[in-house]
Amino acid sequence: MTWSATARGAQQPDNTAFTQQRLPAWQPLLSASIALPLFFCAGLAFIGLGLGLYYTSNSIKELEYDYTGSLDTGNCSACAEADQDGAPPPNCSCALNFSLPEFFQGPVYFYYELSNFYQNNRRYSVSCDNAQLSGFPSALRQPVNDCAPYQYGAAGLPIAPCGAIANSLFNDSFSLWHELPPSGPYVEVPLDRTGIAWWTDNHVKFRNPPLVNGSLALAFSGTAAPPSWPRPVYELSPDPNNTGFVNQDFVVWMRTAALPTFRKLYARIRQGNYSAGLPRGNYSVHVTYNYPVRAFHGRKLVVFSSISWMGGKNPFLGIAYLVVGSLCILTGFVMLVVYIRYQDQDDEDDSDD
Repeated sequence: MTWSATARGAQQPDNTAFTQQRLPAWQPLLSASIALPLFFCAGLAFIGLGLGLYYTSNSIKELEYDYTGSLDTGNCSACAEADQDGAPPPNCSCALNFSLPEFFQGPVYFYYELSNFYQNNRRYSVSCDNAQLSGFPSALRQPVNDCAPYQYGAAGLPIAPCGAIANSLFNDSFSLWHELPPSGPYVEVPLDRTGIAWWTDNHVKFRNPPLVNGSLALAFSGTAAPPSWPRPVYELSPDPNNTGFVNQDFVVWMRTAALPTFRKLYARIRQGNYSAGLPRGNYSVHVTYNYPVRAFHGRKLVVFSSISWMGGKNPFLGIAYLVVGSLCILTGFVMLVVYIRYQDQDDEDDSDD
């Protein structure tokens, strides 16, 4: 390839192997003796990884308890009945009781799970203002149009945080209690609510606006809370380092899920006498039942799970590796049969010649 000068003064590139495309190239000719071992080796490698991942996933313990109201093991039915046509009454509380027959190895992760909730809906997933969540004061006053109809409040004030994702923030709360043996009093299990969000979300993506006279409330003055929120964003927590746009529960919720059934981390159990795990015995989860799900035929669960080096329980990755490895082995055998069959025909043709 050469370039010639044009009327506009374009210059010819240097006469080098790179610019003139004279670099040596390797074009492998994959024969059966090379391709077939590659398929078999890749298949065995994928099957080995798949078995390891699948076994590791199955070794992770999980406990799931439905507290929607109709299938739970507690007394949340009254709150669920009030949830038929809208939000349950304020401060509706219930308890979810369960028993552990054996020691639950820690550290234990405490999740809440929602089903039939489509956070992957396109209009829902884009219904936020990233500039506003990054703490830019100008974005507080003029939310983007993607936030509509949760862009401005009834009084015409801009909503902070705006959008459907923030407006639907999950607001059930939980506490875990353990009955001391034998038939002793219940003691509260400490829940570590810090560091539950992704580091990049908590330290890069989400930021509070600059304080005004040392006050976060003044920084949010002239804005309205989302319609479904009982309090403004700067009152999400009494901890000044965990309120506003950097509130851990809010940050976790704003990372939308890809599937209609999803889990989000609520707390870790790794403190005090429960740092090694949950002892056998009776437990009770006290629930402040605020979040309505019956209108969209959803369900709510609490999940206790241990983890491994690969994270939480997820058999899909191991199954995927096993399927790909099996396909590689099967393809290798098919290619081997075809090679043997047509090699014999080629040998016969060569002998005739």
